Amino acid sequence: MSVVSDLQATLDPSRKSWVESANQPANDFSIQNLPFGIFSDSTNAARRAGVAIGDEIVDLAALQAAGLLTVPSNANVFARDTLNDFIALGRDAWRSVRIQLSALLSRDTATLRDDTALRAKALVRQADARLHLPVDIPGYTDFYSSKEHATNVGCMFRDPKNALLPNWSEMPIGYNGRASSVVVSGTPVRRPKGQLKLPDQERPVFGACRKLDIELETGFVIGGGNALGEPIACANAEAHIFGMVLLNDWSARDIQQWEYVPLGPFNSKGFATTISPWIVTLDALEPFRVAQPVQEPQPLEYLRHAGDHAFDIALEVTLRPHGAKQATTIARTNFKYMYWTMAQQLAHHTVAGCNTRVGDLMGSGTISGPTDDSYGSLLELTWNGKKPLELKEGGTRSFIEDGDELTLAGWCQGEGYRVGFGACVGEVLPARN
Repeated sequence: MSVVSDLQATLDPSRKSWVESANQPANDFSIQNLPFGIFSDSTNAARRAGVAIGDEIVDLAALQAAGLLTVPSNANVFARDTLNDFIALGRDAWRSVRIQLSALLSRDTATLRDDTALRAKALVRQADARLHLPVDIPGYTDFYSSKEHATNVGCMFRDPKNALLPNWSEMPIGYNGRASSVVVSGTPVRRPKGQLKLPDQERPVFGACRKLDIELETGFVIGGGNALGEPIACANAEAHIFGMVLLNDWSARDIQQWEYVPLGPFNSKGFATTISPWIVTLDALEPFRVAQPVQEPQPLEYLRHAGDHAFDIALEVTLRPHGAKQATTIARTNFKYMYWTMAQQLAHHTVAGCNTRVGDLMGSGTISGPTDDSYGSLLELTWNGKKPLELKEGGTRSFIEDGDELTLAGWCQGEGYRVGFGACVGEVLPARN
């Protein structure tokens, strides 16, 4: 069989795994998914590469040591504390590992299934594992690519008749964020302090953020960089993307409102960005590819690409106050609403000659849909606090309070299987004294 047909076989909806939990229709980690991450566990504190399958993690270093998984030159890339070295091997290597894993984990393959001793070494229950930041992130950029979100913000703070600035429909707008403050799901987030300009005072005051918000986003991880001065063509951009994560771009709205003119976000965004621990490859998402929204006016030549470049990824956000038994779903939306595609974002990012590196993270920008309950931020959901949300166990929220736990989830639903991202969770701690 060819690599193309072997790769296609990994997406077969009828393929099942001997890891029975992977066959549950609502489990994020079906055999069709096989996302990559970094983990450790109580019996082995060493961080190493793994792939999620059902409720388990496959230890890739253990499989390679046993001779069941090969990579170019037999490079020792899985017994590392990040995925960068594996990703740097290139797309052929990513696909080869996916094909090998899919075959090994298939219900009818006895090699690992029936080797009790090796299975005990190579499989770790997710409940017994600790998940870590999957990549070393050299650089982080966040975009502003949802037309609905940009329109809502424009209506809120500018003239509703001219909500979008003239450049928004011509190029993917973005800013360079802070890579050092990107954290993995489960890491607590400290409420930031900064300058706040209160409406009844002439000068700003210094204090804790009063309008802490989430931004429901996805992010993509660069798998193949480009040299300084050599842009990535839009038509080839997806070949440079290793995969996607969920991303919460925590935002201090009151600090942001005072500081963003004239150069954009700074302290209001740099205090924390949370990502999910599993990177879902573009190959796993391929069956869920759909057309992106119609772009008017037609983009300039360097931003054009043929075909479908959006993905049907259902997204939701829940909020659980400290001590509450139930979380409240506050938003449901879909990645397919994004106006600018990942390929266009990457092409525009590099068109002036900016180089990218393996592990670079690119945030989508807040993902908002066309209805009131499909907005991806509390800023929109409560219309800057004017329409507080009611919580399941009582109380309301205009913005995030101390002790609140926010959880982002995302998945593609196939016929009898799911390709999901797992959870992207963060609890807010009080500001430091």
